[in-house]
Amino acid sequence: MQTTLKIGTRGSPLALAQAHETRARLTKAHGLLEQAFEVVVISTSGDRIQDRPLSEAGGKGLFTKEIEEALLDGRIDIAVHSSKDMPTVLPDGLELSAFLPREDARDAFIGKAAKRIADLPHGAKVGSSSLRRQALIRRLRPDLDVVMFRGNVQTRLRKLDEGIADGTILAYAGLKRLGLENVITDLMPLETFPPAPGQGAIGIETRIGDRAVEAMLAAIHDVPTGQALACERAFLAALDGSCRTPIAGHATISGENLSFAGLIISPDGTQSHEVRLEGRAADAADIGAEAARAVRAKAGPTFFDGWA
Repeated sequence: MQTTLKIGTRGSPLALAQAHETRARLTKAHGLLEQAFEVVVISTSGDRIQDRPLSEAGGKGLFTKEIEEALLDGRIDIAVHSSKDMPTVLPDGLELSAFLPREDARDAFIGKAAKRIADLPHGAKVGSSSLRRQALIRRLRPDLDVVMFRGNVQTRLRKLDEGIADGTILAYAGLKRLGLENVITDLMPLETFPPAPGQGAIGIETRIGDRAVEAMLAAIHDVPTGQALACERAFLAALDGSCRTPIAGHATISGENLSFAGLIISPDGTQSHEVRLEGRAADAADIGAEAARAVRAKAGPTFFDGWA
């Protein structure tokens, strides 16, 4: 059978699971065989750079640059991403045009020395590469030693088994998609450990104006997820969010209504400002931008100085 669509993705087990979920939804929606959709693995700079934090190496775009180049030059037709890895500004000619139904957005704790962060011994090591998670861990337990943990899910779990840390935090959604729920020892409450904007959602990037592809993706696009992500990404964009700024944001949709909770926090976890807004789901992006203005006003003009 001739290939109908080429699906670009990173090569990690989680990225491949997300690409395969996208392919499965497309085959079911359009009554096509699996062979009609070719999964094309593309190595990214973010996968290759493992020796330093993303914030020092170039930011979130390191996980998307090479894939987006392949999308722009026609080597692939769509790109499947973890939405939380997507920069708020996309290359000219590209857009996030579809989202799959969102998984649980919570973070999961995997503990070796204790099942919960609260029960870890004084000075225990917790590994994370996310500035948001590092800051939230320090807010909960200032006595803990937070260490850098880069790599895909399997790499981080291996480091944990090797004793490099006493615990780590990973996205619950990713562990579920990999069938690894059994490693989780605790789930972090949204109220005290809010997620990254976009966490748990698979986003599909396309060339603007590619009508045939847009028509295929419309059949698998989840409208509530798209609305929630529009709000969260607007919040992030209005705060100039990058890998250097610990920012959390989570929108939920109930019918025509949207509720949003956002947070900015200093990397050491000692200062934080929260915002909560509600409104119409149809106004998702406006609510996100308004929430950003509100939390920036709370924090004051100097909050980001020295660490943003």
